[in-house]
Amino acid sequence: MMMSKRYDFSYTGFSLRVNDMARVAEALEKGENIDFGELGEGKARTGKNRFNEISKRLKRLTAKQTAILIDGEFPEQRHIAFLAVCKAHLFIRDFSVEVLREKLLLSDHRISEGDYVSFFRRKADLYPEMESLTESTKKKIRQVTFKILEQAGIIDHVRQRAIQPQLPTTKVIQAVTEDNKEWLKVFLMSDPDLENLN
Repeated sequence: MMMSKRYDFSYTGFSLRVNDMARVAEALEKGENIDFGELGEGKARTGKNRFNEISKRLKRLTAKQTAILIDGEFPEQRHIAFLAVCKAHLFIRDFSVEVLREKLLLSDHRISEGDYVSFFRRKADLYPEMESLTESTKKKIRQVTFKILEQAGIIDHVRQRAIQPQLPTTKVIQAVTEDNKEWLKVFLMSDPDLENLN
């Protein structure tokens, strides 16, 4: 799995936004112009920033994954949108795989504040630039990370934070497996389940 030398926290200004991602993906696929004003809910500059973040995520997807994002059922679109976020932002990928997946495998469905704090401190030891983040930025990272997990259906709510087992469709599983089945871990799949895939 590709690992970055530093985490990209640009997602703090933009949560999962499945519908926006699907709409932009479809427009790009058809060669249509993007209406930044519409994307930014009346603010072209906001729309441009959102487009840049969406583009960063979409570039990580394969053609088959993009097709599911555009034409799939909403649960499939949501899974692919979350996959794109995890590929673009390895902090969320690592938290999902190293904390949420491990807890679920131990039948522990609740994420505590301590779980997140321990994970953040562990990563700050590996990525020293995280130490220079302001307290407000750290708070925003935590807030949007949990918001994305909630919007993806990985947890039930930003406050309760109960981990939800995932049931990706065969179409999603195949599209991810053809790319790299290790990415299925972001959907909290166990090693035995991964080994049983063709």
